[in-house]
Amino acid sequence: MVKIVSRQSLGVQPVYDIGVAQDHNFLLADGMVASNCFNKSHSTAYGFVTFQTAYLKANYPVEYMAALLTSNSGDQDKVQMHIANCISMGIEVLPPDINRSLVDFTPEDRNILFGLSAVRNVGLGAIECLIKERDQDGPFQSLADLCDRIDLHAVNRRALESLILAGALDKINPNRNQLIQHLPLMIDWAQGRAKDRAIGQGSLFDMMGGGAASSASVPGSHEGSPDAPKVADFDDQEKLRQEKEILGFYISNHPLKSVQRPARILAPISLSELGEQPDNVTLSAIVLLSSVKPVITKKGDRMAIVQIEDLTGQSEAVVFPKSFERIGQHIVADKRLMIWGKVDRRDDRVQFIIDDAEPIEDVRMVIVELDPKCADDITQQHRLRTVLRDHQGEDARSAHVPVIANIKTAHQSKLVCLGAQFRVSDPEAAVNALVKANFNAKATPLVST
Repeated sequence: MVKIVSRQSLGVQPVYDIGVAQDHNFLLADGMVASNCFNKSHSTAYGFVTFQTAYLKANYPVEYMAALLTSNSGDQDKVQMHIANCISMGIEVLPPDINRSLVDFTPEDRNILFGLSAVRNVGLGAIECLIKERDQDGPFQSLADLCDRIDLHAVNRRALESLILAGALDKINPNRNQLIQHLPLMIDWAQGRAKDRAIGQGSLFDMMGGGAASSASVPGSHEGSPDAPKVADFDDQEKLRQEKEILGFYISNHPLKSVQRPARILAPISLSELGEQPDNVTLSAIVLLSSVKPVITKKGDRMAIVQIEDLTGQSEAVVFPKSFERIGQHIVADKRLMIWGKVDRRDDRVQFIIDDAEPIEDVRMVIVELDPKCADDITQQHRLRTVLRDHQGEDARSAHVPVIANIKTAHQSKLVCLGAQFRVSDPEAAVNALVKANFNAKATPLVST
């Protein structure tokens, strides 16, 4: 039986939307008021589960997030969102590992190890075969050792290719391209060894060595295994593209991870929060174009429907003809962009209407260093505002260079992005004007080269 405790007796404010009950508003209070037409018994149950999950998340964050990832492993959007939450909590989600990963996401110290069940083309039978052999005879030492020990009917070539491209064999050999090139030769060799073991036939090496037992029957004996010509590894961008294809998202890295911290300042709204944003308000976001679908209108104008993503999720976006005419050269798959636009709601779907875009390599910022006294001084605020507004250009809407205030104290500094109304069009000219007005300012790129 659940005991209802009033907020007065606890001495705390009402608790809303915590943990797994975030989709249902409820209020723990005297009388137990509930919304969404839930009766008191439902609210009590949701409240009880909420406090349980809140306790687990606070005291066992790694185990909690691992369970959350496992329970949502079939929903790529939610997995991507939870991985982003893990990063913000200081929990690293490690790529799959052929010698350590289990079926599901697994806590490992302060990290979470990717589950093999989330790797595309690797079924439960293949996973059980891998884990059973690993537990029985120890970790796999090489690709030859792996192919020789497993049942290649249960773990077929397609599954092995997926494991390689997902990074599960990186600890054995980090050169994924070499493993892919080597795999067909190794499978043929291992299948021949399996046939020899089945009929008890020794190999040429056994006869030369004079051994009574066939080396083909001895685990770990890989004499005569074929060698493939040495090849260079895939480049980092290609590795990430393959991971996205196999896993549904990036895991070893992300094209936007290097700009994660400045992105929070320049574009504090993430795509997972897009549906919560008001209409007709210009928003900015730093995104990756995961796919681009060109469209020709009835008038013959070019536009595009694109899929955008960041570290927290993904969304559909539209570039209409007028905007496409200006920024069409940037609307390319796998391009990292800073975009400006508005939210559009249509047929219960949320879209992002892209009005303008710029490659993140070209994005520049103006940083103004202020001490707390200057930041609180109304006169100084007015002077700063005047200088910035004088450098917005002829059309304030075309000014896209953000201005960041770096408020420094003796022990720490805090970066604050000024509002969109204070963006400037020419960063160098704005910096020169700020310096003349006795402000310490500089222009800097978002991505350092």
